[in-house]
Amino acid sequence: MADKRDYYEVLGVSRDADDAAIKKAYRQLAKKYHPDTNPGDKEAEAKFKEASEAYAVLSDAEKRRQYDQFGHSAFENGGAGGGGFDYSNMGDIFSDIFGGGDIFGDLFGGGSRRRNSNGPMRGADVRKSVRITFAESVKGTSKKIDIEFKDPCKKCNGTGAKPGTQPETCPKCGGKGQVVYTQQSFLGMVRNVQPCPDCNGTGKIIKEKCLDCHGSGYINTRKTIEVTIPAGIDNGQSVRIQGKGEPGVNGGPRGDLLVTVMISADPEFKRDGYNIMSDVVISYPTAVLGGEVKVKTVDGEVVYEVKPGTASGTVVRLRGKGMPTVRNNAVRGDHYITVIVDVPKRLTNEQKEALIAYDKALTGEEKHTRKKGFFK
Repeated sequence: MADKRDYYEVLGVSRDADDAAIKKAYRQLAKKYHPDTNPGDKEAEAKFKEASEAYAVLSDAEKRRQYDQFGHSAFENGGAGGGGFDYSNMGDIFSDIFGGGDIFGDLFGGGSRRRNSNGPMRGADVRKSVRITFAESVKGTSKKIDIEFKDPCKKCNGTGAKPGTQPETCPKCGGKGQVVYTQQSFLGMVRNVQPCPDCNGTGKIIKEKCLDCHGSGYINTRKTIEVTIPAGIDNGQSVRIQGKGEPGVNGGPRGDLLVTVMISADPEFKRDGYNIMSDVVISYPTAVLGGEVKVKTVDGEVVYEVKPGTASGTVVRLRGKGMPTVRNNAVRGDHYITVIVDVPKRLTNEQKEALIAYDKALTGEEKHTRKKGFFK
């Protein structure tokens, strides 16, 4: 046991490291030294096994307590050290670290975590899209869409077998829906579980297929589905309709229909979360003197009182005039309007004279020289 390195040293963590730090350290080492990324490298293989052994002990609260108290001698009679490292739980460890477990569970001799492919399985979801206007996204709407729907075959009652016959148990997998292959690896025998190629994981073989559904058990029909789109939905969000997806396998439930909503751009309004943004153009005199201006909102026109001396680019908030929230239509965002002052580019002589007089009255200076043809 004297030649065995300290487990904390192997992972490069302190003795008071928490579970998250230990997991992070092991994850980095496992990725770096895994045999799949270092084929034929014996040194990397040894470091990978050493790191795996260290993590298996330090990630287990009881084993870590024993190791901290007795060191490697705590496992001299077998288990994590001494008489040989026990890899039987490495499938669970890799599932915890890398989110998998099927491959590594077989690789390290543990039981397969793969779900029995012959059991009931939920059908796949079906995705469609629908386009609506901005106004429809504010108020909510309903749309009809056409989908290809798989109905159970009436002739064979969904079995896929010719009437008068029944599906038979697959001889290759014995009805389990999966087969096991073993091969030699650097850690011993690798156990690989795969769906049965003969029955595609169903555990059944149809020798005489139904002529109507060609053995699938389903008939494709075209159906029209009405989709209710809630007020406040945003571009790219989806509406889920339960039970309108692909049929399940071996008695499993159907998948769902997911309808993605695409919202056409509006020439006047833009959306930012549950807030709405737009511009309102006012005249120069209104900006200077103030006055009422009509503002278009998603609820119709409202009158806003412009304050005297309002500068171009001023942003005004209209509370509660934004988008309704999907979960509660009574809760709404705000409407922000940006005030744009319209500076006239063409004026009559009378208008120009009035502006010159205004500028002189404001500054007390004659800034504009009245030249011949100036107002033409």
